[in-house]
Amino acid sequence: MKQRHLGRTGLRVSRIGLGTLTWGRDTEEHEAADLLRTFWEAGGTLVDTADIYGGGEAEYLLGRLLADLVPREDLVISTKAGSVPDPERRVDGSRGHLLAALDASLARLGTDHVDLWQVHAYDDRTPLEETLQALDIAVTSGRARYVGVSNFCGWQLARAATWQLAVPGARTALAGTQMEYSLLQRGVEREVLPAARELGIGLLPSSPLGRGVLTGKYRTGTPSDSRGGSEHLAPFVAPYLDDAAARIVDAVATAADGLAVTPLQVSLAWIRDRPGVTAPVVGARTPQQLEAALSVETLTLPDEICRALDDVSAPEHRYPDHDWSTL
Repeated sequence: MKQRHLGRTGLRVSRIGLGTLTWGRDTEEHEAADLLRTFWEAGGTLVDTADIYGGGEAEYLLGRLLADLVPREDLVISTKAGSVPDPERRVDGSRGHLLAALDASLARLGTDHVDLWQVHAYDDRTPLEETLQALDIAVTSGRARYVGVSNFCGWQLARAATWQLAVPGARTALAGTQMEYSLLQRGVEREVLPAARELGIGLLPSSPLGRGVLTGKYRTGTPSDSRGGSEHLAPFVAPYLDDAAARIVDAVATAADGLAVTPLQVSLAWIRDRPGVTAPVVGARTPQQLEAALSVETLTLPDEICRALDDVSAPEHRYPDHDWSTL
């Protein structure tokens, strides 16, 4: 698998990442082992997790597999901190919480450092400079090699990145940002992606297959063994089962038929090769699904197909994104 640099840093990652959102909850240890082995054998390096996935079980499971299955040095481990299971406060970006969470992540992962550590979401109750200081401490203490953020909107990302760049050498520049991005969700193109590209930050798209909808599996109904058929994940899929999404999925299926490939391959190739994207993170449930995703390595979409998909999925962006004089 080809490698890419994450933003303007020396960190190189595989251009497809493996997500672990369901590990320890819906994905059992033997299934996770099969997924990680398949990914590693294909040349994949970037494995993404978070301290909140499965209540910590995803990190714990990944740590066991690192000890028994795949050499730690062969992988780029990315984890996140800041999301908390508290209905009164969903995000805690305080320095104390973040550093304690990092230590707990390292213990579960069975490693002395992570390659990429990200703030999971913006905390408007904590001064941003306090949150960012935790990232600097993580790097200077050797607990994280690179840092980034996740789910920051455009102005939040720009403010965080410029704060870090304001004192070169004393503050650690942001390497990456993780955001949902797919043919069904192109909102990051409004402000986040332009900011990331300008500031040298690599984008790691989550849910690059539109929460599974872009595979075409929901065109004739909801399969009982799909996430949409799962009691706790059905609300996650539901927003992308409307008529607007169906039109985009139909266009993807038409393109796939013309190229003699699958809708999954078309959708993943499109997002992988978008400007500013470093590596979409795929959350496969089975080795077969992962192998299908990894097969996109040899596929590059023709320009005319990309333009057609761009057109059919184009979001409505008006003022102030366009020249005001044309509106």
